[in-house]
Amino acid sequence: MNILHVASEGYPFIKTGGLGDVIGALPKALQEQGVNVQVILPKYQDIAEHFKEEMELIEAITVPVGWRNQYAGIERLVWNGIVYYFIDNEYYFKRSGSYGYFDDGERFSYFCRAVLEALPYLDERPDILHCHDWQTGMVSLLKKAHFYNHPFYKDMKTVFTIHNLRYQGVYPKVVLHDLLDLSELYFTVDGVEFYGKVNFMKAGLVYSDLVTTVSPTYAHEIQTPYFGESLHGLLRKRSNELVGIVNGIDYELYNPDTDETLAVNFDSRTNLKFENKLSLQQELGLGESAETPMIAIITRLVEQKGIDLILHVLDQIMRLDVQLVVLGTGEEKYERAFREAEQRYPGKLSAHIYFDDNLARKMYAASDMFLMPSQFEPCGISQLLALRYGSLPIVRETGGLKDTVLPYNQYTEEGHGFSFANYNAHEMLEAIERATALFHQYPITWNNLVKRAMELDFSWKSSSEKYKQLYEGLTPHKTVDNYQTSSL
Repeated sequence: MNILHVASEGYPFIKTGGLGDVIGALPKALQEQGVNVQVILPKYQDIAEHFKEEMELIEAITVPVGWRNQYAGIERLVWNGIVYYFIDNEYYFKRSGSYGYFDDGERFSYFCRAVLEALPYLDERPDILHCHDWQTGMVSLLKKAHFYNHPFYKDMKTVFTIHNLRYQGVYPKVVLHDLLDLSELYFTVDGVEFYGKVNFMKAGLVYSDLVTTVSPTYAHEIQTPYFGESLHGLLRKRSNELVGIVNGIDYELYNPDTDETLAVNFDSRTNLKFENKLSLQQELGLGESAETPMIAIITRLVEQKGIDLILHVLDQIMRLDVQLVVLGTGEEKYERAFREAEQRYPGKLSAHIYFDDNLARKMYAASDMFLMPSQFEPCGISQLLALRYGSLPIVRETGGLKDTVLPYNQYTEEGHGFSFANYNAHEMLEAIERATALFHQYPITWNNLVKRAMELDFSWKSSSEKYKQLYEGLTPHKTVDNYQTSSL
C-alpha cells in the first residue's frame, strides 16, 4: 500500500502552522506502521539551502495551466527515511513565504495539476493520494476530469483532510476555465460553485473518496451552521465518509527529558519544572518565585484564538497574583494591546510579539498553566505540547481541545486540565480561578495532575494506526462504513 501525501507545507522544509507539523510527523509514524509513504510539496524559496543542495532533479515536465504550459521540475530528497518530492517552478514559488499572494489561486491550481502530471515519475505509484487543506483541494477533481481514461490513474483513491475549514481558497469563476481547464458541468451547487465563485476546499470535499478532519468533535461541529463556514450542508451529506482523527505530536522532537533548550531537563518522575520557571523568570525580568503560578499563552494573535476573551478580563486575571507570558504575532490591535499590558504590569506580564521556537519550549516547560480559550479549534497542537511539558491546559470545550483535555474533577480525581463550555470571558476567568486555587491550596494534588498530564500518550502512534485502518478501508473488499462505526 503506497500513500502519497500532497501538501502545501511540511516540517522541516517549510512550516507556517499545524499543517506543517502534521506533514512532518504523520508520514514517519505511518512508515513505522508498515505503510509505504511519500510526500510531495512545492519547492519554496524559503526552504533551507542545505536541503536544496541535497535535492536531485529526476524529471522536467510541462504542466498545462488552462491555456498556458508551465515548467515543472520534479526534485527528490530522502529525509528521515521518507522520500520527499518537490515541484520546482520559480515563477510560482521563488518568493518569500508560502501564502497570501494575489495569485494564490493560480499558484495552487498549477500545483494540483503538477502533482498529477508528476505521478508517473515517482519511485512508487501511489494507491492513495492523501491531500491536505484547500491548496490541494483540486487534485481529486482534476484527476476525475482530466485523467479518468488514463490506465495509470485507474483505481487510484483520494483522501482529503480538512485542517481548518475557515480557509477555503475561494476565487472568481474565471479560474474554472482559465486555470483549471474545467467545463461548466463542474460549476454547480453539487460541484465547486460557491456563491458564484470557485471553492478549492469544496472541490476536495465533493470529489475525494473519503474526507477526514483533525478531531472527532470538529468532525461533528462542522456539520452545524455555526462551525460549518457555509459548507455544513455538504458535510452533513457526506457524513458517512467524514472521519475525525486527532493529530499527534512528535515525542522525540518534543521531549522535556532531552530538550536542549531547557535550563533543566525533567520527566514525570522528577519535580524540576520549578527550576525552569525560575530560569525563565530571571531571563524575562519577572519576579522570581516558584509559588507564583505562571500562565503561558503561545498562539497566533487572532480572533479565532480567543484573544478577545483574554483582553476583556485581563485586569481581573492579573489580580489573581499570577504571571502571564505571551508569545505570538497576529492582528495589530492584539499585538498593541499586549504591549500596552506589559507596560501596566511590569515584572508580572511579559509579551513577546514574534515567534521563537526555543522561547516557546522554555515557556511550556516553565509555565504551570497554558491558556487556550479558542473560539473554535479543529485540533490544536499547543495544548498537546503543554501536556507533554507538564503545563496544565485551560481550554474552551471545542474541537480537538474537548477531545484532548479532560477537565479535573475534584470528586473522582480524574482529569488533567481545566475547561469551560461557552465562549464567554467570565466563564474563562472562573476556570482560571479554579486552576490557581488548586495550585495554591492543594500542591500535592497539583503535582499529581502534572505527573498524569506528562504520562499521557498523544504521540502519532495511535493516530497513525487509525489512518492505516482508514487507508485499508479504501482497498477492495473493505468498507468505509465499518471503519466509521469504530472510529467515531
